[in-house]
Amino acid sequence: SELHDVKPFFFSLYTPLAQQLPREPVEWRRSYGRAPKTIHLEANFIQFKEEFLPKEGNKALLTFPFLHIYWTDCCDTGVYKAHVRDDIMRWHGTLRLHGSADWVIIVAETSNAKKKSKTNILPRSTLVDRIRNDFCNKQNDRCVVLLDPLKDSSRSRESWGALLLKLRTLLLKSFTQNLGRFEDDMRKLREKRNLPGWSFCEYFMVQEELAFVFEMLQQFEDALVQYDELDALFTQYVLNYGAGDGANWLGPFCSPVNSWTGLLLRRPIDMESRAAIRRGEASLLELRSYLFCRQCTLLIFLGRPWEVTQRALELMHSCVQELCLLEVPVVEGALDCWVFMSCLEVLHRIEGCCDLAQLEANRSHTVGLWAYATDKLKSLGYLCGLVSENGPQSEELNRTVDLLAGLGDEKPETGDLQSPYKKLKQALSSVEAFERHYLVSLAMKPGRKGDPGRAEVFLQDALRSYLSEGWSLLVTHTRKQMAECQKRMGRTEDYLQTSVLLASDANLTIEERKHFCQEILIFANRSTDIKVQKVAISMNAFAQLMQVQFRPSTAVVHSGAALQVELHLRSLMPVAVHLEQLAVSVHFSLKQGGTDGKARETQSRPGTVLFPLGNSSVIPPSWAVAGPSLVEVQDHSPSDPRILSSAGVVCNNTHLVMRHNDSGPSTDMPSRVSPVHVAVDNGVQMLKTRDVTLLPGNNSIAFSAPVRHNPGTYKLCQLCATVGHIQLVLPHISPLVQYDVYSQDPLLSVEPLTDTLLAGLPQRAKVRLETGHYTVKKGDALQLSNIDTMPILTAPSSCFSAAILDSTEGWSRDCLLSIHSSEKVTRISLPPTPSHHVLEFQLEMLCVIPLGCDPPEDLGLNEGARHRLRRSSHPNEPMAIITQRMSVDCPWSIYTTPIFLTFHIPFKARHQLLSAGKRKYIQVCLQNVSGVNFRLTDLRLTETQQGPSLKLQSLNAKTQQLVCSQQSVYCVWDVGWKEDKPACLQCVFSANFAPASEKDPTLYTMRAEILPAAGEQHCRSGVLCGLEMSITRLVVPDDDEGKADEEGQTEDEERMVLCIFRLLVTDSSGSWAVCGRSSGLVSMPADANANHRVQVELMPLFSGHLPFPNVNVFQYLPNSASSGQPLTNSCVENNALPLPVLLDDQVDAASVPRLGSVRRTATGEQRSGGLHMPRLEPFRPGQVFNHSQGRQVLVLPSVDQHVLEMNAT
Repeated sequence: SELHDVKPFFFSLYTPLAQQLPREPVEWRRSYGRAPKTIHLEANFIQFKEEFLPKEGNKALLTFPFLHIYWTDCCDTGVYKAHVRDDIMRWHGTLRLHGSADWVIIVAETSNAKKKSKTNILPRSTLVDRIRNDFCNKQNDRCVVLLDPLKDSSRSRESWGALLLKLRTLLLKSFTQNLGRFEDDMRKLREKRNLPGWSFCEYFMVQEELAFVFEMLQQFEDALVQYDELDALFTQYVLNYGAGDGANWLGPFCSPVNSWTGLLLRRPIDMESRAAIRRGEASLLELRSYLFCRQCTLLIFLGRPWEVTQRALELMHSCVQELCLLEVPVVEGALDCWVFMSCLEVLHRIEGCCDLAQLEANRSHTVGLWAYATDKLKSLGYLCGLVSENGPQSEELNRTVDLLAGLGDEKPETGDLQSPYKKLKQALSSVEAFERHYLVSLAMKPGRKGDPGRAEVFLQDALRSYLSEGWSLLVTHTRKQMAECQKRMGRTEDYLQTSVLLASDANLTIEERKHFCQEILIFANRSTDIKVQKVAISMNAFAQLMQVQFRPSTAVVHSGAALQVELHLRSLMPVAVHLEQLAVSVHFSLKQGGTDGKARETQSRPGTVLFPLGNSSVIPPSWAVAGPSLVEVQDHSPSDPRILSSAGVVCNNTHLVMRHNDSGPSTDMPSRVSPVHVAVDNGVQMLKTRDVTLLPGNNSIAFSAPVRHNPGTYKLCQLCATVGHIQLVLPHISPLVQYDVYSQDPLLSVEPLTDTLLAGLPQRAKVRLETGHYTVKKGDALQLSNIDTMPILTAPSSCFSAAILDSTEGWSRDCLLSIHSSEKVTRISLPPTPSHHVLEFQLEMLCVIPLGCDPPEDLGLNEGARHRLRRSSHPNEPMAIITQRMSVDCPWSIYTTPIFLTFHIPFKARHQLLSAGKRKYIQVCLQNVSGVNFRLTDLRLTETQQGPSLKLQSLNAKTQQLVCSQQSVYCVWDVGWKEDKPACLQCVFSANFAPASEKDPTLYTMRAEILPAAGEQHCRSGVLCGLEMSITRLVVPDDDEGKADEEGQTEDEERMVLCIFRLLVTDSSGSWAVCGRSSGLVSMPADANANHRVQVELMPLFSGHLPFPNVNVFQYLPNSASSGQPLTNSCVENNALPLPVLLDDQVDAASVPRLGSVRRTATGEQRSGGLHMPRLEPFRPGQVFNHSQGRQVLVLPSVDQHVLEMNAT
């Protein structure tokens, strides 16, 4: 923080401010959803100078002034106006000029300032308010009052605490904002890494600045992440360079190595190497050494010193490979010196931060470094001639001098006798010194012969490396050695686990695998007399769980039903293994169980849970290293494509082959390196099966799950196979495998058999009883309360059929149940029905329509029901509804079950009083708003007053009416009165209705076409045209109707039954003149799709679009049909009268010409006048469909060829 207007008084406050500011922690909330952290803020106060303000492009974050503070103890009005305000304005303007918005003004109040000026002194609140008005209009928290900071009083301490809290808040806010901007700038700089001119060293310094800030805040994990990112970025560019995609900034790192000083871990920060990196002059070894030095420091701060040894080995191996990839010239033996000194430096640093007990317990972490240092020292001895019998020669001595010269001068930190610098210098000085140091290195190397305990520790470390890198053969060899060590030490459990891994290892021969399997069986089949505790080991290498299958497939059953669980296991053993018991532990939960009985959809496929293949005993799939994908690359000469300039091999998946381990601790391999200690879950509920033999390969084992306990969810948690004294345990079954057991209460429902229940007509409904967990016993009955408005239509004592269904097994059977009705109750005796079955039967009931035009409100009308019905019926004419409530007493419950049925009134009626002179008429409109056709009979209008005063005469000609769906029927009565005209009329309209039978299908279709005269394209007025009519039969007469009196008919007459009807062509518009015949009789066979054509001559009288003439079709009734006989299809279609046929007297003789050609087909003689004469009647609506109804034809005017005489004068 920068301070302005600092007086000697304020210098005394800096020390307590700097000391007390970091004492209290603050919560630091960062952007991008990162978790908040608790930090301690440390600040350094410096004098305000304009040159300290940040300038554009400055990437320094540690020296950035985060908060600017202005101190003043002014209390006088004149002094404030004359000096202080102008000074604050200059200071504030300078900050705004440099874009700094983080500032605060502290007004200190002291007793001495009050004593100096009492006349012009302002109240403290007034002075602070004026400062806030002048500079802090919208930021009142930017002005803080400090009361008597040098006094020890409650007010001073409270004011001091408020100041510290305000400084922490403002400082943390400014720090967070500037840190966010710094990270954004750093991210933008990293995104430019593929552009020309980008420098890794420049970016290195920027990101390291961020790491320094995190380290200052003691956020060592975040600081380590920054260095790991720099390490990964540099490694990736080196790999790309080796693949042929080099960056220009890698040039300085390809320069020859002139110095091979080892790692220097005794300095927290190697400033010399950092300066070389900043200048871009650092070599590859200097950059790697500095980067590892910083990582090592942070890892030690985090308390992970043993990770330093692992990273050190990776660093040394990777540095050797990177020097080869970059083709850096290196003096022979220089890398051996660098590796030897670096190993000793790392070991020295680890020994300095750990005590002897920790070092002894973690010797396995340092064995690799000691072995690597010993190998490199041995290599230097051969290179410098220190191991030969004759001693070093002159060439070897010169090489030794060159190697020692590359070590440089000794650093001050390595002045002790145990420094790696002095050890290497002494070892290369003479043969005797080399032999002494080499023997010391061998003595320090752990793992002496004859110690299986130490050997196992080292073998575990090697196994961990082999597993991570995917060396399967080395893993197998190392496990065999570990098994030998464990057997010698008598560690039975670990030895059995390793033997299981080796028995399932495909890299071994069948004999070796059988040997280790036999070792397991020998221990398992020990005599029961020997008290041996059972050993629990992991099942992963013994067998693999492939899938679990349920029957039924939904894995949801009711309590008491049978549930089969089938396990598919794949045995990895080379021989058959007999299991005494195979058990699955089951855990009960009430979370998803219940009484609804609905199936869950948690499995990937119905009834089957598949498990991923894996758990290989050699190398786990998640650790297996992907093989390199190599592609050949050839570069031809630009001048001559036939000349090959260069050739190479490129790896396309280097990110998988050469993966970099992150800074976190590895949690992948403990289960594969050291044996896993598993615990057997001896739960209360187990699925068990005994005497199971697992054959090599796939096996299927079935369990019967007990489901006669509490409803709920049962999860399969653990699988345990018992072989003698050995328990092979699969501790967790994943993914989730579970089944549900539910207990369902009985459910009674009444469902209509049709979409809509109509009031006023007998309706049938299906009663459905789902028994659930209840068993219907003999004598159980349902008692239905009788309702006057909805009686049940059954005999007082009757029986009818019912059906019992089993949905699980898919069968049903019929049975009988009886019904007994009394005045108030209808009792239905139920047949015995098992639990979890369905009993179905039907009831017939009638809902009585109430009197009145509109149903009253107490009959169950509600607008919600109307709204629902409006969607199912005609959109403009909704049906009124009646909701009937019926109470049912059930044997399984003490409560009454209400059943609600909704009936729809199919009609709506309205009336109207009409007048014609002095006469009055009542018109009643009855509208069918349902979807059913009805036939109305006995339509009546009666008076409701006491004593007849009206004369109602029906003007309705028909006694019965057919009203179709969404159509209306109008009825009219002539109203007269005996005495004076009444003031009001009170009448009741009534009618009987029943569903109309479907006996009026479409029998014939007729098409008419107007043909112009020959040679003309269109008809012309005054010119004859042809009207061609085509009649097609659609319906074949029924067999029953066709069985008329067939006696006396010949075989030819049986084969061809003629249908005779009459056509009449008329024109009501006066646009056509019918020429020739206008009517005639037509006969055709009674076959489906039989067709007959008739043509009539016409003449259009006008031009334009003229409507077609009317074509009327009448049915011909034989003379044997009386006038009172009802009209049936048989009368129309199965007519066997002899021809000729006489016309009806009702037809106008003038309009019916001679029959012409139609009459010529007739045979026989006319009937005598004493019989009933033949007659014509029109078809009922819908029986004949006219396709030409409403059509028009274009008629052109006639051509006028008259001569017009004209005289011109």
